Amino acid sequence: MTDSSLQVAIIIGSVRGGRFGPTAAHWMAARAVAHTGLAVDVIDLLDHQLPLAMPAQGQPLPEDIAAVHAALGKRLTAAEAFIVVTPEYNHTPPAALKNFIDWFVGEWAAKPVAFVSYGGMSGGLRAVEHLRQTFSALQTVPVRESLSFRYPWDTFDGAEPVDADAAESAAKTMLDRLVWWAEALQAARALRPFEA
Repeated sequence: MTDSSLQVAIIIGSVRGGRFGPTAAHWMAARAVAHTGLAVDVIDLLDHQLPLAMPAQGQPLPEDIAAVHAALGKRLTAAEAFIVVTPEYNHTPPAALKNFIDWFVGEWAAKPVAFVSYGGMSGGLRAVEHLRQTFSALQTVPVRESLSFRYPWDTFDGAEPVDADAAESAAKTMLDRLVWWAEALQAARALRPFEA
């Protein structure tokens, strides 16, 4: 049984109009909460936009951007694990998601990340392959198991997948592995703090 205080941040990676991301994220959040009581924090990038232009190192951020950055940094630091919900745009993740990831460094380190992707024929898996490389560079541990929805506009009936049994099974497998890594890395960081 996992510790009910284990917090998972679920990140909605698309800011495009008409996006499917919130549907997938909230469905996944419900699975995570039901999974032995995980605490969930859903971060919607549409609500917390960071600019593409980053200041030079050591240069202070404008006050409004600094406030957004600090608030998001606290939420990422509090998380013991991450689930990134992403579509695939031109075989890669959305620019807004990559930009968000790049604004932070130590917050990601020595924690696991899992992926829920969606899209056309590939179900967003090519975007996930890019994200695995990005997160590995940030010392984050990508979980091998993932959840992928092909043509979600056809395979979801409102807020629920049509093939609910298969989706639930895949979600449970992914969450089991994410929790294992979260608990193992939490214990490791307590024993010896990780320096990013």
